Order: sequence, then structure tokens, then C-alpha cells
Amino acid sequence: MPKLETLPATASTEEILHVLKRDGALILTGVLTPEDLAQVRAETMPYIDATPNGADDFVGHNTTRTGALVARSAKCRELVSHPKIVSAAETFLKPFCERIQLHLTQVIRIRPGQTAQPVHRDRWAWGTHLKDIEPQFNTIWAISDFTKENGATQVCPGSLDWPDDYQAKDEEIGYAEMPAGSVLVYSGGVFHGGGANVSNGDRIGINITYTLGWLRQEENQYLSCPPEIAKTLSPDLQALIGYSMGGYALGYYTPPLAPGEGPESVPPEYALGHTETAISTLGSADLLESIRDEIKGEKKTA
Repeated sequence: MPKLETLPATASTEEILHVLKRDGALILTGVLTPEDLAQVRAETMPYIDATPNGADDFVGHNTTRTGALVARSAKCRELVSHPKIVSAAETFLKPFCERIQLHLTQVIRIRPGQTAQPVHRDRWAWGTHLKDIEPQFNTIWAISDFTKENGATQVCPGSLDWPDDYQAKDEEIGYAEMPAGSVLVYSGGVFHGGGANVSNGDRIGINITYTLGWLRQEENQYLSCPPEIAKTLSPDLQALIGYSMGGYALGYYTPPLAPGEGPESVPPEYALGHTETAISTLGSADLLESIRDEIKGEKKTA
């Protein structure tokens, strides 16, 4: 059975990405304190307890999945914005985009009796169309201890170059066993899946993932965290969940106002009341020029 490499919470971005690019996954230990875990539980358990079990084999008939965590939990906002995680996500994904964005927030509670989830790639959210780029940087935060018996995530280290139709063998599957407060970091290309829970207790983890700013998000953040809630967040978190341009011409809109009562084209920040900043950043000449320079550079090296 393969083992996942484990690094301390003090590991550098370079150390994290070295293992991630080699194995497709790793564990960071000691990221959350007992006090952090207690706050996460206090803020999310009312929603978790009200969430019904899944309706099919993939999401799990004995598994609950609770979303909209940015809107619902102050502590989860801290997890989403965690400096070390965001830094690693940006470094990992920035070769393929100008801006990264939050892709998904979800508490996954695997309950006793749940069978193992089919091993898969998370990047299949977009089908199998993306071949030459990595679209995702993913995390699962252990809110309870993860053991093989209670459903620790199945992971196949070294599976990044496997064909999409590959069927993982038992001896190729490892388990993300880790104490509460640890974080499983994995890419969208690694084969993995929820484990079977043969214990008498719940396994609770929080899935927080990031993607390229020009791709459709799995969890629609604009509906999960609408403007009236997003206005209360920090500017950095507003941008991360998608209230920002994904590129020179990605994400602007026209406020549906009466004739002459508003601008025609504004970026998402306008919906949060940042009118002067929003108008000045749309169609930025500097951004357009940087894109032109990048295109010229590609032509020269072609």
C-alpha cells in the first residue's frame, strides 16, 4: 500500500509543490489548532446536521455534503484565505491563468456504513477535455481524525500520468490517514476517492478547492455568496470567490438599470459598491498590453 508524504505546517511553498508535482498529493500536519477545530464545528454543525444524505453511489448514500461555507462560517473564510494554501495554489495554477478563483467549499461527512467512493479525478468536473494543463489545486481539511476505518480519503500517489480510463488496483491505493487539524493537498489530476467508513463514528472533512480564473466554478459562488453577503468580506476574499475579472475581458457585466442611470460595462466589484475602483480597472490598458507582450513572446519562441 503506497504512503502519502507528510510535511509539517511550516513547509515552504517550494517544498509543498515539489511533492505535489511528483506525487499528486501530500499531507500537511498541524495546520489547525484545537481552538480552530472547535470554532469550525460550532459554526458548521447546525448546517451539517440539517443536510440529508446523498442520492446516488458517487456522492454517497451515507454521506452528507454541505456547501456555501464562505457565507455561513467566519472560520471557514479563514481556511479559504489561508496564506500558505493560497500562496501554493497561486504558484501552482498561475502558469495557466492571470487570476485563480475559489472553485468549491463543502463539508463532507462520511457516516458509518458508507462504502468506498469510486476512484476518480476531480478535474473531470469539466469532462476530459483539459489535457495539457492542470486546472485545480485541492484541499481536504481534517476536522475529525482520518483513519482507514472511518473513511480516510483514498489516494493513488504517482497517478498523474495515468490514462483517464485506468482502473486503480488495490495495491496502488493509499489512504490519507491524518489527525484532525491536518490538510490533504492534492491536484485535480490525481486519482482519489472517499474511503469506506466501517467504524462507529463520522469522518468529517472540509473540501476547499481552487481553479483557473477563466473556468466555470463547480460551486456557483455568486449564488452561494450573493452580493449582499460578499459586501461584508475582505477585498482579497471577494476577489478570490470571483467578484473580480478573470482576465482582460472575462467577467464584466452591464447593470440592468434604466436608460442613462448607470454605466454600460463594469467588472464584478461594481456589484459590491466599489464603483470608482471598478470603473477604472475594466479594460485596463496595462493588462491588455501585458497580454499582447505575452503573445509576442510566444510567437518569438515558436
